[in-house]
Amino acid sequence: MSNSQLLRVLEWTWSAFGVYWLIAARRGKSAQTSESPIYRILRILLLGITFTLLFARWAAVGVLGRSIVPPSLVIAYIGFVMALAGMAIAVWARISLGQYWSDKIVLKVDHRLIRSGPYARMRHPIYSGVLLGIAGTAVVVNQWRGVLAFVLLFTNYLIKAKREDNILAAAFPEEFVDHKSCAGFLLPRLYSKR
Repeated sequence: MSNSQLLRVLEWTWSAFGVYWLIAARRGKSAQTSESPIYRILRILLLGITFTLLFARWAAVGVLGRSIVPPSLVIAYIGFVMALAGMAIAVWARISLGQYWSDKIVLKVDHRLIRSGPYARMRHPIYSGVLLGIAGTAVVVNQWRGVLAFVLLFTNYLIKAKREDNILAAAFPEEFVDHKSCAGFLLPRLYSKR
């Protein structure tokens, strides 16, 4: 497959990923806390900008349309595998969270701190997986717009993950400290700090 064909497959794969995410969002417990709607609107807007930068040809203007490295099918395939691996990690993490997942920064009724599956080593594996997927897609795109897309989503997820950590630390003070010693923030912790 060529670079453009790989990108087309990723476009369809990300679309299927999004449909799965919307369908899976229908299941879950009710929230016991709430979040300002403005945060959700801003996050959805950033997500829209991210995918527009990656897949809209018209976004390749000026410096954003310049190649980062000389085109290479080997590098494109590496990016393609990274993207698929990232989406798989995010889906695994979403399944592990089950009824406690939310697209908002909230606690669910009878919330539990999930520490199994990818959460055994990472506190935010959904974000890590999506970021790996975006990074892989950016590698396939091989233009500066991909770098900008990654930086925007990374900043968004960094802020969101820190806010989630604060909420979980307040709700599960002792258990969260222990979890933090075993699980990395966005990257897996390979050793325990205990």
